[in-house]
Amino acid sequence: MSNRRTAPDLVAAWATGVGVGSIVFMLGWLIGSRMFEAAWPAPTGPALAMATAILLGLVAAVVSGLRLARRVRIEQSVSAEQ
Repeated sequence: MSNRRTAPDLVAAWATGVGVGSIVFMLGWLIGSRMFEAAWPAPTGPALAMATAILLGLVAAVVSGLRLARRVRIEQSVSAEQ
């Protein structure tokens, strides 16, 4: 893998991380809205569910993006050594 190939691979890694974060956000919202609406009345339950889903989605996107980007950089350094 050359340096010219690294930038698109890093963009793809972060785009995949954003996709994972989006899935986690959607699932967190679906599950959280049911749980929080059962526990708290109308204005509080959905707000807490949305805040929790946003937090989970952001954390999942950043963690996934970092892991995939790290893997791309490791593969680049290994191929550069060969």
